[in-house]
Amino acid sequence: MDQESPKNSAAEIPVTSNGEVDDSHEHNFNRDLKRSLPSGLGLSETQITSHGFDSTKEGVIEAGAFQGSPAPPLPSVMSPSRVAASRLAQQGSDLIVPAGGQRTQTKSGPVILADEIKNPAMEKLELVRKWSLNTYKCTRQIISEKLGRGSRTVDLELEAQIDILRDNKKKYENILKLAQTLSTQLFQMVHTQRQLGDAFADLSLKSLELHEEFGYNADTQKLLAKNGETLLGAINFFIASVNTLVNKTIEDTLMTVKQYESARIEYDAYRTDLEELNLGPRDANTLPKIEQSQHLFQAHKEKYDKMRNDVSIKLKFLEENKVKVLHNQLVLFHNAIAAYFAGNQKQLEQTLKQFHIKLKSPGVDAPSWLEEQ
Repeated sequence: MDQESPKNSAAEIPVTSNGEVDDSHEHNFNRDLKRSLPSGLGLSETQITSHGFDSTKEGVIEAGAFQGSPAPPLPSVMSPSRVAASRLAQQGSDLIVPAGGQRTQTKSGPVILADEIKNPAMEKLELVRKWSLNTYKCTRQIISEKLGRGSRTVDLELEAQIDILRDNKKKYENILKLAQTLSTQLFQMVHTQRQLGDAFADLSLKSLELHEEFGYNADTQKLLAKNGETLLGAINFFIASVNTLVNKTIEDTLMTVKQYESARIEYDAYRTDLEELNLGPRDANTLPKIEQSQHLFQAHKEKYDKMRNDVSIKLKFLEENKVKVLHNQLVLFHNAIAAYFAGNQKQLEQTLKQFHIKLKSPGVDAPSWLEEQ
């Protein structure tokens, strides 16, 4: 019974005939294992078994595709669980190949193809990048033009028309300002004349000795106030028409001119960029940049040509509309002023009828929507 004691696995150490520890088996095992793993040995093909103490094979590692020297006896071999082995096996097969052909390894979760779904943050970042690059090029072009180092595209005929338009706008604004001042002063004078006529009329009733004199002055002031209101209506109509011409029609054309000037700066900026690239060397690195710059230059050239045509058309129609509007308004202003200071009430009223001007009675509010119905 004492001689049949259980074997201790830690005591089973093979020795040679010289009494030294035989480690050739362990060396051969490590060498063969290193050779077999890179050549495609999957962890799912490996099976580790542990037998009892009485078995003839102790601590054997079996591999499907591996043919090597027998393994040396190991002290104690533990078999991993099936769940852990399956997880290790899934790591080798969890490879997803997208449309581009590149292999990407994912741990878990759904499969996402980068070519099909666009990231909004990346799109905004790309827009900011393009805007920054365009702003830099335009700013550099403006600074170069102001310093006299850069060249700019000039359409002499169109630039002359734009300068005339801006100069005329300033003059029309001055006329509009003076006409508004005249309207304000005339309104105050008409208001004073109306009050003075009422005062004369009141005194003509209370002063029997000066009844006729006060009555004449009262009628005269009231007539002047009435003619002044008619003239005031003509001046206000003149102001409204000139204001529409200056602050709407001309301003709209000048907004198109500003867009044309911005397109011209962008066109010159990308033209200069393309010229600099063409002067440099041509190799595999610069040719894609030159092609991209040529494409951008062509796009901005088309935009510049379109805006130049739009400005030319608007300037043509603006000139025709300006002549027509100012002709009618200047005739109205002249006839009204001449009839007022000549005291010709009939001609003054006829002038307003000619231009379809309706005067509002003093102290009468506009009719409500119910009364209009």
